[in-house]
Amino acid sequence: MSLGPGDVDYLAPKAQAALEAAQVVVGYQTYVDFIAPLLTHQQVMATGMKAEIKRCQAAIDLARQGKRVALVSGGDAGIYGMAGLVLEICAAQGLKVGHLDSNRKMDLSLEVIPGIPALAAGAARLGAPLMHDFAAISLSDLLTPWEVIQRRVEAAAQADFVIVLYNPKSKKRDWQLKAVVEVLLCHRSPQTPVGLVSRAMRPGEEVTFSTLEELPAQRVDMQTIIIVGNSQTFQYNGYLITPRGYLGKYQAPDQGGAS
Repeated sequence: MSLGPGDVDYLAPKAQAALEAAQVVVGYQTYVDFIAPLLTHQQVMATGMKAEIKRCQAAIDLARQGKRVALVSGGDAGIYGMAGLVLEICAAQGLKVGHLDSNRKMDLSLEVIPGIPALAAGAARLGAPLMHDFAAISLSDLLTPWEVIQRRVEAAAQADFVIVLYNPKSKKRDWQLKAVVEVLLCHRSPQTPVGLVSRAMRPGEEVTFSTLEELPAQRVDMQTIIIVGNSQTFQYNGYLITPRGYLGKYQAPDQGGAS
């Protein structure tokens, strides 16, 4: 299930109901901490980074024992989250998986509960930068070869997508962002608007506006979402705006509302 940005005010009612009904909550320690005020009777199994397979397997095993399990993910569980890994493991183990309301005989009943992904939370803080086509790319090369990441950035830049960058920098990965900016500058103006949001919609939130050429100098970490505008994106009164094309096709009303 999805926790959204982390603040309980942005937790979907369906997700909150699933937490209340759960007997066991499994998740990354940081995400479990987000929902600590909501946990009362639940058994909690929390692990650190790089224990994703262990968490998912534990959730599967507990569910097969008849427990009601909530495996939590930050943002949306289906976007860089745990939903895919759970289903991959089930497929690898040949388990019969189905929805909770399915009448088929199953080894495991499963429901993916959506939430507000980081890109949506970050975009809301910046204004409306994702109003037209965009691509989301993670710069973490722990699971994806860097050559693949670089090729995707190149393709998205050539196609003039707005680009959302996840996992831009960590203590051990400190060169990838600069390399990506060099690729983007081959296709976009140095003055292309860029928005950075760290810890969107939770304590410690930071919102920064920059340009493409100034981006490598900005402070970023693994909890930062970076949105690089396309050729039409502009900044206005503290907002990033990517036009959809309405005003290019239709006449805008006068200030007083008359056409």
